[in-house]
Amino acid sequence: MKRIFVAGHKGMVGSAICRKLAQDEEIEVFTANRAELDLTNQAAVAEYFADFRVDQIYLAAARVGGIHANNQYPAEFIYENLMIQSNVIHAAYLSGVKELMFLGSSCIYPKFATQPMQEDALLTGPLEPTNEPYAVAKIAGIKMCESYNRQYNVDYRCVMPTNLYGCGDNFHPLNSHVIPGLINKFHDAKTKGETEVVVWGSGVARREFLYVDDMAEASIFVMNTSKKTLEANVSARNSHINIGTGFDCSILELAELIKTTTGFPGDIVFDTSKPDGTPRKLLDTSVVSGLGWKPSVTLSQGLKLTYEWFEASEEGRRSN
Repeated sequence: MKRIFVAGHKGMVGSAICRKLAQDEEIEVFTANRAELDLTNQAAVAEYFADFRVDQIYLAAARVGGIHANNQYPAEFIYENLMIQSNVIHAAYLSGVKELMFLGSSCIYPKFATQPMQEDALLTGPLEPTNEPYAVAKIAGIKMCESYNRQYNVDYRCVMPTNLYGCGDNFHPLNSHVIPGLINKFHDAKTKGETEVVVWGSGVARREFLYVDDMAEASIFVMNTSKKTLEANVSARNSHINIGTGFDCSILELAELIKTTTGFPGDIVFDTSKPDGTPRKLLDTSVVSGLGWKPSVTLSQGLKLTYEWFEASEEGRRSN
């Protein structure tokens, strides 16, 4: 029986990883909520991992959010993410865990990186200012895993997903990412009978989106790829692997898709006084594709599944 700990199991990505791992009868999944374990507390994390042994760790816990949240809480974003990942990675090493998967973000790449962004674009230029603190924290996590691999001969791997969405997402009107934020906006406008939905930015910026269950599958796939195969395809000094679909769309195209998905009959208006963020974020996924993994959920399918989950969860909240 393989014993696996998932940090951040209540988040969108962590819960998807738990669902996927639970399908294997040879795996025993361990989790801890915030009341049981504060991942920003170094002593608590070290003590927790010293008490029991696991074979693998998936580090999906993180402070996340969209442009507004990153602009509003930069100190919290850099502090909490640095503390969480540093504590878990170091405690994993101290307790003898040889295999760990660190989940990062495509925002680690420079704002004007050549598109699609390859793994070796890391640290080749300035970051997007709106999410720089979060990106710096994630870059530190990558380099921490690489450093522990070099010095301690452990096998700590890193995957860098593109923009994620799906069941269990945060649909807060201000602090969410673009897809859940827009789903909330369009649904609310439809419910209230409003005639238009205002979308931040010009609509020109392009983004790539990956359904969260595909991300969970990719994380487990990379974790279980043999070390020999991985070393033959991934640079030891840039060991992270991009996870995405290889396709992007404009925010305008995305808004139109969400309008159709939610059934909103009104107009889309763009507020150009608000920031677009990085002009384009498309990952080069040739490494993970070469290893044998590809996504299975299209954007249209994923938006439909996400909106169905949103409606069901909203209905559940109203009935409680």
